[in-house]
Amino acid sequence: MTADVRTIAFVLYPGLTPLDLIGPLQVLAALPQLGLPYRAVTVAGTKNPLPTDLPLHLSASHTYPEIPNPFAVLVPGGGAPTFRAMTDEPLLNYLRTTSSQAELMLSVCTGSLLLGAAGLLTGRKATTHWAARHVLPRFGATPVADRWVTDGKFTTAAGVAAGIDAALHVVQQLTGPEVARAVQNGIEYDPQPPLGPIDWSTVDMDSGRAWIKSMVDEAFPDNPDLRATLLG
Repeated sequence: MTADVRTIAFVLYPGLTPLDLIGPLQVLAALPQLGLPYRAVTVAGTKNPLPTDLPLHLSASHTYPEIPNPFAVLVPGGGAPTFRAMTDEPLLNYLRTTSSQAELMLSVCTGSLLLGAAGLLTGRKATTHWAARHVLPRFGATPVADRWVTDGKFTTAAGVAAGIDAALHVVQQLTGPEVARAVQNGIEYDPQPPLGPIDWSTVDMDSGRAWIKSMVDEAFPDNPDLRATLLG
C-alpha cells in the first residue's frame, strides 16, 4: 500500500444492522476495484466474530489501533445494541480521535447517535432513522428529515438502505459523477420497490417513538438516568 492510498474505516460493534454497513461498504469498496487510490477496511475492538441483529456474525479486518488515521470513518446503526454501544468507550474514543484528522465522518441510521454520544454532532445538522430523529437534539444536533445530510466533514444517512444513497453521494464528492454512476451501474442500484416509495404522510411517527423507547429500555434496564437523558 502506498502512502497516498486513502483508507475508509467501517466500524463494527456487537448487534449492528448488517445492511447499514454492507450497503455503503459495497459502494465504497468499488473505488479500489476501479483503480482509484482508496481502500476499505473494517475495524473493531476485536477481530473475533461479532453478532449482528440478523443470524449472521461479522469479523473486522483490523482492530482500532491498527487503523489510527483513516481518511474516512463510517459507523452503522441498529436497535438496542446501538444504544448500548453509547457506553462503549473504546468505540466512542475511536470516533473522537479519528474525527480530529479524518476528512470524512459518516454514519448510517442510528449510527449518527453514536457520533452524537461521542460529542461530535453538537451544533450540526444530522439525520438518522425516522423513528429516532427526536433523539438527535439530545446530542446538540439539529434533526433533518432528508435521505442524507452533509454538514462540514459529517455526512449522516437516514435508515438502513439510505446508506447506499449517501455512499453514492460520497463517491460523487470524491471522484465525480462519472465514477459514481459507474458504481451505481455496477451494483445495479435502481430501486423499484413493489409498493412504490414510502408515503410519509401515512407513517405512524408515534409508533416509531414507542419503538425507540422500547429499544432504549432494553439497552439500559438499570439506568433510568440515561434513559431519561435520551428520551426525556
